[in-house]
Amino acid sequence: MPVAIPPAVVPLRPARLQDQYGRRKRKLRVSLTDRCNLRCPYCMPDQPQWLPKAQILRQEELLRLLTLFVGELGIGELRLTGGEPLLRKDLDAIVESCGRLRALGLQRISLTSNGLLLADRAAALRRAGLDDVNVSLDALDESIFARMSGGRGSAAAVTRGIVAARDAGLPVKINTVVMRGHNEGEIPALVRWARQQRIPLRLIEFMPLDGGGAWSAERVVPEAEMLAPLRAAFSLEAMPATDEPARYYRVDGDYELGVISTISKPFCQRCDRLRLTATGELYACLFSAKGRDLRALLRDGADDAQLLAAVRDHVWHKERGYAATGYVERPISMHALGG
Repeated sequence: MPVAIPPAVVPLRPARLQDQYGRRKRKLRVSLTDRCNLRCPYCMPDQPQWLPKAQILRQEELLRLLTLFVGELGIGELRLTGGEPLLRKDLDAIVESCGRLRALGLQRISLTSNGLLLADRAAALRRAGLDDVNVSLDALDESIFARMSGGRGSAAAVTRGIVAARDAGLPVKINTVVMRGHNEGEIPALVRWARQQRIPLRLIEFMPLDGGGAWSAERVVPEAEMLAPLRAAFSLEAMPATDEPARYYRVDGDYELGVISTISKPFCQRCDRLRLTATGELYACLFSAKGRDLRALLRDGADDAQLLAAVRDHVWHKERGYAATGYVERPISMHALGG
């Protein structure tokens, strides 16, 4: 059953949540679990140590925080992530509870998934109120998929999940992390398949956020190099820039391809998002060395004013971003931080 939303007074004008560089925050990525059924090298260590259940935010704690983020701080979009959020058996209830925040100004509830379990859950999630889903698909060739997933799952299961979500009425985007020496040769095949299915695809440069220390600059395939084999197979036309992280290209005049080039062309100056981990740590920047522990405040009895002050203070001190910080070593890896 969905958890009841805590009572809240809806402000006429929610306070702007912005950092010291004037970047306003409108989007919150919410990790629901650190657990995952894949072992992708750009995300998690080979032998992850799962967090004890007691450290994960309870549903009522999560909804209290989200109520403040939406109703008091003007967050308009929530993206539920992991780990793999479909491993949460109560995901449908969480989505339904988040839907009640639309009365406070929430505009969109999204999901990021590896797609393995999506075929059986897509229709129910749509009924619960989910607006859209991003699915990770790093290869169509099964041997390359196995290399990119730690030998777990299959590309066929992921594509079934993608098609099922689309057929259930959920808008779908595909995300592909490109790593040199792993899957860069899959780019043309992925573009052909996504174009045939009429599903948007975004190619993503390998970022220094992995859990096993696999990142190096030599393994990054920059945007220009990703596009080179496509120019030989298709006509590519650069589209006007938008506020989104991706740059878009029109393929053969009838399909839009996105490229997220965090490393070669950082877009930190227009970042409008925050991240909340499954344990209740708030990260103002994807590359922050540490976050702000909101769970401790919750469990120590903090009132709403104290929680809001902690969020505002942490967000105000957000760093400039990767362009300024570069690689950051920290105890948390991508599977625990959320995509």
